[in-house]
Amino acid sequence: MKLSEQTGEELGHNMCPIRTVLGQIGDKWSLLVILLLRGGEYRFSAINRAIPDISQRMLTQTLRKLERDGLVLRTVIPSIPPRVDYKITELGRSLFDAITTLEKWAIDKKIEILRARKAFESKQ
Repeated sequence: MKLSEQTGEELGHNMCPIRTVLGQIGDKWSLLVILLLRGGEYRFSAINRAIPDISQRMLTQTLRKLERDGLVLRTVIPSIPPRVDYKITELGRSLFDAITTLEKWAIDKKIEILRARKAFESKQ
């Protein structure tokens, strides 16, 4: 059965569930942020420290995208300076099983993948 038959939709950019949903969380940073927020509520600065190679701009964009998709809740605490906390939503929690499986696979296969990369590069 084709994906379009399962969903009743054509696979155009705006209708394909893989492009619409998985494409949003499958970028370089979203899964890392979701995995981090699995541990609880974090301030922006704490997320930035926990993922040191992400720029503040990219972290802001990633968090906004996750918030827009209903996966992360942003709470502004009025103070000086304002405090902004992020936590995972119920919808975001529903990803944990799938992400944990992918995380385990990445950990288990890292050495094998690095070997394959090295072999490939040595042929070039």
